Amino acid sequence: MVFALVAIGLVCLIGLAAAAPTVACVFWVLALETSPDEWLSYLIGAHETIIAVIKAAGLVLAGLLMLRFGARADRANPGFAFMWMFVTGLLHGLYPGLGLLASVRSLAGSAAPFAFGFARLPADWCRAVIRAVTLGPLFTVVFGAGLAALHIYPLYAFVQGAVRLGGSGQSPFLADFALIAIYAGLLEGVRRGRGGALILLNLMILVLTGGRAALALATILVVGTLLAQRRLMALAAAGAVGCAVVMFAGALRFVRVVDLVQLGEATDLSNRDLVWPVFARAFAASPWFGWGVGAGKVVIPPQTGVAALVGSNAAHDEYLRIATEGGVIGLGLLIGLLAVWVARGTRGLPAAERWLMRAVFCAFAVHSATDNTLIATTSSVFFIWVSAVFASGAEAAKAPA
Repeated sequence: MVFALVAIGLVCLIGLAAAAPTVACVFWVLALETSPDEWLSYLIGAHETIIAVIKAAGLVLAGLLMLRFGARADRANPGFAFMWMFVTGLLHGLYPGLGLLASVRSLAGSAAPFAFGFARLPADWCRAVIRAVTLGPLFTVVFGAGLAALHIYPLYAFVQGAVRLGGSGQSPFLADFALIAIYAGLLEGVRRGRGGALILLNLMILVLTGGRAALALATILVVGTLLAQRRLMALAAAGAVGCAVVMFAGALRFVRVVDLVQLGEATDLSNRDLVWPVFARAFAASPWFGWGVGAGKVVIPPQTGVAALVGSNAAHDEYLRIATEGGVIGLGLLIGLLAVWVARGTRGLPAAERWLMRAVFCAFAVHSATDNTLIATTSSVFFIWVSAVFASGAEAAKAPA
């Protein structure tokens, strides 16, 4: 009986999504940004199941878009690299403790963020998704405030005496969502000459999360874009804000980034020095083809002391994780496909937008050395935004002069 009700409910949801795919995708983006794998699993558990449902919903939406608007050949889609790593992992032998079903689930989760690249995406869909990504962090904070008011999930946490804003999820995830929103805001600023208020708002959210790497990348991209656009007044205002932060740093010790800099402790706070050697040993044991998609989840078993101390068994370095799963060949294939994919996707954009998007991917490459940029749910938001940008560039290139 319960199974039948769930099946009927899923069919109804799929029907509604098929009737209004743009609305469904916007809802999915906003739902992703609230981190249901955190606040919902806080209530009912089943953390991995919730993530699987989220990723599966993305695949279903991509499929519906293909049925509604048509499919396209995306020959350089990075998802093919994960398919290669899955096959070579089976031929080589999976990492001890990694089962076939778990590897299949990881394959689906790894390739899912790139699935929208196979759909022909209309202009109104692209605009709606880009807007949702830009407003997502604010939505998450408001949603998190509601959960906090209902005593369901805390809006923020204190870490070493400093505040870290998390919204309805963990602070690092909100930091990455805010970083993606800043990328989107910068592109809209270059494209339409507006959106400065949202960029500033997302920067404030990013500062309150305490995400140091994300804040550094956002600052570099914002300053670089302002310089390239010769927006000297905006650059001067940003400099004035920076000077004010330095002058009143003593009163801002409750902000984690300021507190860490003042204490001289902005070093390894995620215990990566404990995690990376474990992944390095697994990679060294199979350097060419790796141990199969999903090996990154079992290299450090969740129940071990290292995972308990760090609070996660993630690699916090996508190059090391992908090298463990696919070896040097798999990692090289993924980087190569990403490079070709970005070059083709940005080809139809105006020069300023093209170079900004390529700068964004350079920042993404740097960020991947210290964060889980491809495996976390933030990757789904990043790549659906990228797919929307690439599609809008392709449509602009087709338009008559």
